[in-house]
Amino acid sequence: MKKFFKLRGRRKLEVGEKTLVMGVLNFTPDSFSDGGKYFNRDAAMAHAAQIIEYGADIIDVGAESTRPGATPISADEEFDRLKKILPAIKKFGVPFSVDTYKPEVAEQVLKRGASIINDVHGLEDLRMIDVAKKFNAPVIAMHNEKCSDGDIVDDVKKFFLRTLENCAARDFDTNKIIFDPGIGFGKTTDEDLTILRRLDELKNLGGKKIFLMVGVSRKSVIGHVTGLKLDQRDEATGALCVHAINKGVDMVRVHNVKLVSRMCLMTDRLLRRA
Repeated sequence: MKKFFKLRGRRKLEVGEKTLVMGVLNFTPDSFSDGGKYFNRDAAMAHAAQIIEYGADIIDVGAESTRPGATPISADEEFDRLKKILPAIKKFGVPFSVDTYKPEVAEQVLKRGASIINDVHGLEDLRMIDVAKKFNAPVIAMHNEKCSDGDIVDDVKKFFLRTLENCAARDFDTNKIIFDPGIGFGKTTDEDLTILRRLDELKNLGGKKIFLMVGVSRKSVIGHVTGLKLDQRDEATGALCVHAINKGVDMVRVHNVKLVSRMCLMTDRLLRRA
């Protein structure tokens, strides 16, 4: 399935022709993956330039850690961090998303050039839908709920369907939604693995083909299966990304863009071209 997401400034983002690689830029002091390594404007800009060079199609900027046990911050503090780097990020000319679940933050960053909102709470705050509609911006809606003791894949489907219904009820274009099953969020290792095995079942939602993103980069499921520490999980991340592409995923969110973009390129050549 090939589609263009219309972005602000007459730009387009093609989905379906190739696997889109979203490179992570954590502008936080307490990220699970890099522990504040880029919580400095110069370091953040250097990292952004590097991941673009390595093949990132999108930069995902986060100013609040969403790791389990992280201390929440206010919308004001989150935006104070973001406004230190967004003007410089914008100058790279690459679409960037902002990882936030706060509608007031989403509105401010969309005003300042963000192309996409990445909501780890899956648009459960209905005001987020209104903000996205106001700016005609694509959104990533992530499943972030514990399983109801049934089938985790069915739970994710129900969550996605509820999101579609909420968006349709508020007259937001549901073709602008990219869904994320939320690996590592409110799930056990077995549930994460079940979702990964059955990703293809999520591509068709009530007769509608959806766009799917997976974020597996350095996640705890890798650590539980392999015993590897955070800084040793990139190869396993790449393996899961290749598997996800085989299952029809449209976008992967990763930390090691250099490694994974090369793996995606080769996998796409095998799967997406006659």
